[in-house]
Amino acid sequence: MTTGKEVVQGKAPAPRQNGSLDHFFKITERNSTVRTEILAGITTFMTMSYIIFVNPLILSDAGIPKEAALAATIYASVFCTILMALWANFPVAVAPGMGLNAFFAYTVVLGEGLSWQTALGAVFISGIVFFLLTITGIRQMIVDGIPNVLKSAIGVGIGLFIAFIGFKNAGIVVASDATTVALGNITSKGPLVAIIGLVLAAFLMAKKVKGSLLISIIVTTILAMIVGVVGHPTAVSDVISLKLPSLSETFLAMDIVGAVKYGIISIIFSFTIVELFDNLATLIGLTKKAGLVDKNGKIENLDRALQADSIGTMASAAVGSTALNAYVENATGIAEGGRTGLTALTAGILFFVMLVFAPIINFIPNAATAPILILVGALMLSEIKEISFDDFTDVIPVFLTIILMPLTYSIAEGLAFGFVSYTILKLLTGKGKQLHWIMYIISIAFIINFIMAGN
Repeated sequence: MTTGKEVVQGKAPAPRQNGSLDHFFKITERNSTVRTEILAGITTFMTMSYIIFVNPLILSDAGIPKEAALAATIYASVFCTILMALWANFPVAVAPGMGLNAFFAYTVVLGEGLSWQTALGAVFISGIVFFLLTITGIRQMIVDGIPNVLKSAIGVGIGLFIAFIGFKNAGIVVASDATTVALGNITSKGPLVAIIGLVLAAFLMAKKVKGSLLISIIVTTILAMIVGVVGHPTAVSDVISLKLPSLSETFLAMDIVGAVKYGIISIIFSFTIVELFDNLATLIGLTKKAGLVDKNGKIENLDRALQADSIGTMASAAVGSTALNAYVENATGIAEGGRTGLTALTAGILFFVMLVFAPIINFIPNAATAPILILVGALMLSEIKEISFDDFTDVIPVFLTIILMPLTYSIAEGLAFGFVSYTILKLLTGKGKQLHWIMYIISIAFIINFIMAGN
């Protein structure tokens, strides 16, 4: 039998398999096996399951009840991952996006002062917009119209923003009247536990241990219990419950009318733009790694995958979570030989099983999840290698995009300064021909929002 490793390296074709499962997912056609796909799905789940615990804690900062946020995170992930498996036949699991959840909690709710219900309404609308952009082909126009340097800058800026939130949640960075921010008391229990968790997670990742982030959360949580940073379970029911967590507090709680009345064009636009580029870039990279790109560069069912994500985002808002994204962690499952939707289906089923562990969310402290935010932010810095620093009219907009996301505590503000400065500098230096017409529309929209916000 051909092993997953042989499939990845293309050394031998997979044996012909019989059955509807093979036919539906095109397993043999894609040179894989059922066993390889299932193992790949388990690997994918292990590497991205940390989101089950990280996302609810971020959403709880916005006021969403933790247990409902955890249930919403899992249900949204299960729904969209299975949709990705059955509709697009992609070996890609989907979950609430890191960066999008931070934007939701810290920019829209805490920064703009919106209720989390209104913010969910904005997420739902962004899902509709993303879906329409996909089926009409406008999505491709936007992608083609925005320069690559800004696309890369968005990823780097979001990474710094997420890392900054992680340092803040860990107590490593604290507010200061004298210097705005300062180093916290890193010898106190909370920050010290977080630092140990950070070192542990980095070590496990460096050793390429599967599920390193999840393992780090578990070990750091246990350490936090031992030293008294957080309480500990006193009964089995505190850890495992056969009663599924309730969505009653968040299901259909989104306020779409409130979102429209607030006039949050820039917020919806920012949700859509970040979701569009992050998801599209990730999907293209993953499908290339999986060998699903034909000789003409076409990716079969890419539109279906983007449609699945946009529908999933609407469903996510309906149950009480944020916009969804394909995760780069899917690369681990693909490296194990995952080539079809059966990989995603396996991961989706495992996400669903995690519902029985919902009670444990009450015992996971910020000290355990903060290191994950820091490391995810660090990993997003890889996009900086795609940025050319030869053209000063590129460097300044890139710098403003990256630096202003954490400094203004807003992804939207970083986007606005980046897009507007890029357009203005190109025009002033006689390089207007480099601008796609979509850049004028986006920049004008941001300028109008600045003016409206100042009134």
